[in-house]
Amino acid sequence: MKKNLIKQIIFFLLLSTLVLGKDALPNSRQATLLENTSPSEVMVRATGIGIGKKKGIFDKVTAQELNKKAEIDAEKAAIWFLLMGSNEPLLQTDQEKGKFTEIQQDFFKKDNIEKFIVWEAQYFENRIKLEEHKLKIVKDYKINSSLLREALVNRNILQERSRIQAKVGLPSIMVFPAQKGDTPPFELLQNNSDYKIGAQVIQSYLTARQYEVILPEQQQQMQEQVAAQFALSGTAEDYSYLLALSIGSDVYITYNISISSRKVGSTTVKKATVGCQAYETTTSRLLGTETGYSEERRAPDKVLIEEAMHGAVNSVLGKINAYWKNDIQQGLQYKIKVKVNQVYSTDESEEIMFALADIYENISENMKEEGFGDYTYDVRLWIDPDKFDSATGIYREIKTNYKGPGDVERVTLTGKLILLKIEPNY
Repeated sequence: MKKNLIKQIIFFLLLSTLVLGKDALPNSRQATLLENTSPSEVMVRATGIGIGKKKGIFDKVTAQELNKKAEIDAEKAAIWFLLMGSNEPLLQTDQEKGKFTEIQQDFFKKDNIEKFIVWEAQYFENRIKLEEHKLKIVKDYKINSSLLREALVNRNILQERSRIQAKVGLPSIMVFPAQKGDTPPFELLQNNSDYKIGAQVIQSYLTARQYEVILPEQQQQMQEQVAAQFALSGTAEDYSYLLALSIGSDVYITYNISISSRKVGSTTVKKATVGCQAYETTTSRLLGTETGYSEERRAPDKVLIEEAMHGAVNSVLGKINAYWKNDIQQGLQYKIKVKVNQVYSTDESEEIMFALADIYENISENMKEEGFGDYTYDVRLWIDPDKFDSATGIYREIKTNYKGPGDVERVTLTGKLILLKIEPNY
């Protein structure tokens, strides 16, 4: 009898915990991003659903009670949206989502989520009574997304950036205008004030988040050197790709800017449109593309460009972060291009490439062949940073262990690009 009573008590305790936990989560999971107001804050329009408890015939749920419940639910929906509902959520991997599930009941308590809300509208965008005891409202909130991220780090849901940085570093990002014809990016920056403003906005945005940002200003000499180096390996000349790869960035962002204007009465109003594209440097693979818009109004071009750029770069950065988290699990990427002297026959050249492939397989966590020609061999390697933390170390390992015909000679080691050649040793 006593044992049964204890079991019943435990059952009701567990049941009440589940019920309370369910109440902590938002009823609504609806929200939209309105604006990235700064690198640390976003404006969100969230829907909240308030559900009142049914009472007696003469004791109905008041409008004030339903409003309050719906507003609390909208706050939760805004936070939920940033955590896992947006296009670029804070929780991106299955591991992060799994960890959060364990603490989500506590996290969505009213006292906790209100820490992240820095502003809320004084009015509803919409208010609809669904049933006698059910109300839907739509309201705008400004959320401190940086504080939200920090809270997830403190609860060991997200990995602290300093820990990632200690192992492999945050991705270095190069930023420059999208290439127009044969005009190099640095010339666009020098000669076009809009592009210069765009670069400054992105640089400010990324440095505020502690990323290493590289701009291609004053890079003409390097560009010429890199073009010559790639001419040796037969690679087509693409300024954006060459610059990013030569300097050693992990990701590069290109952007374009357009400003339209029209007359509204006697007033000229303008609107800025910014397109941002992020690429993986070693492969030039597109990671994400986003477009940002400013409001159409009378304002200086600089203000409009900054407003549009914030929206575009924030979304692109989310895609970069997702890529980086997944990619570093395999190791750091290096691109190796080898050119074999044509004094060797094609059979001898093939023997050389097989000898190199054996070394690559021994030193890398993963290898992908991107080109196997008669006299050229291009590969991409994922390297454990605990074994090799630089291109120099990788080159030394290849040169020391190479057993094929001829000698391995260095053309250039720049960032994560390794250009080698095989020459006769006589």
